[in-house]
Amino acid sequence: MTTPWLTVVGVGADGLDGLPPASRAAVDAAEILVGASRHLAMVPEDGRPRHAWPSPMTDLLRELPNWRGRAVCVLASGDPLWHGVATSLARYVDPAEMVVLPQVSAFALACARMVWAQTQTESVPLHTAAPEALAAVLRPGARIVALARNGDTPAAAAAVLVRHGYGASRMHVFENLGAPDESRHVDTAAAMRGRRFGALNTMAIACPDRPEGEVPARVPGMPDAVFRHDGRLTKQHVRAATLAALRPQPGELLWDIGAGAGSVAIEWQRHARGCRAVAVEARADRCAMAAENAHALGCPELRIVHGTAPGALADLEAPDAVFLGGGLADPEVLRTGWAALGSGGRLVANAVTLEGEQRLMAWHAEMGGALTRLQVSHAENLGAYTGWRPQMPVTQYAATKA
Repeated sequence: MTTPWLTVVGVGADGLDGLPPASRAAVDAAEILVGASRHLAMVPEDGRPRHAWPSPMTDLLRELPNWRGRAVCVLASGDPLWHGVATSLARYVDPAEMVVLPQVSAFALACARMVWAQTQTESVPLHTAAPEALAAVLRPGARIVALARNGDTPAAAAAVLVRHGYGASRMHVFENLGAPDESRHVDTAAAMRGRRFGALNTMAIACPDRPEGEVPARVPGMPDAVFRHDGRLTKQHVRAATLAALRPQPGELLWDIGAGAGSVAIEWQRHARGCRAVAVEARADRCAMAAENAHALGCPELRIVHGTAPGALADLEAPDAVFLGGGLADPEVLRTGWAALGSGGRLVANAVTLEGEQRLMAWHAEMGGALTRLQVSHAENLGAYTGWRPQMPVTQYAATKA
């Protein structure tokens, strides 16, 4: 039976005095203390080794397993498993060797102050993500709790809200949430722009039921007009069918090869919490457009690789799904994408040209899978009448690896 040696203790804004007995005992019994400088400062100096998290944290995370067999205590904020360090630790230390002792999270405290049901409230970790990540959860009537990186985060979040037509949102900024000197500041997002708050703050945002402008859908198939592009774009209805074939699941990684404006990668990330994507694009101007679109639509963490496949794929993390929208010129791209997938991985490829279609038909004959012809037409004015204007047909290949 594995014996736990690493204890992660959540600490509230009220410090060590607010810890329950088990958490305080773990701090007192530790041989080694680890945490942010402000957490370590709560523990009186007594000669025990203490290690403050470096930036980035990776080196110290890798060092921790070398202390196996000693009593190590990691101090963290609130609930260490809610956008906290315990999630990262579990990638380096067997969870069976860990004990996590949480305090009330900032999310739970903010919901309590607002009397919001946690199950009906979105959470956004703006302490680790760019403010633009807020855009991915915006919808009429949404309730959002967001952690802040520093005192400038509320103003940056307010700017995102205004930019997306949610300037009338009511923002509640809690400074030192849970501490004796806790304070609350309330105003519209429009009025919060330019204001600065204490470094430790948490935001509760109540979105209006009727925001300004068109509300982007949360399901795949956003209008083409929301993307900046030069024509190299998987069009709206084909994109919806493509995402349906890719079947994104929470936490999965997509390779979008020949990404163009990045529309498929962006909609993949917006579909489910934790979905990640790498957009591979050979042209620098299109990489810039994909980055701009990702920030504007709430996916600032989209990774963009400027390079040509298959060479640009060599050092990427193995994907759960692969999409080829503009990478069929080289047949090796198709083969490389398929080889990178594990069991259950999905590959979807769209072709518009006859040469691309022939390549997909040959691959289908060799590997199986499904071929689908997608044809979309739009009604347009023809003088005094109305007629159908067809888009170029798209041949779509889809397969799941056994």
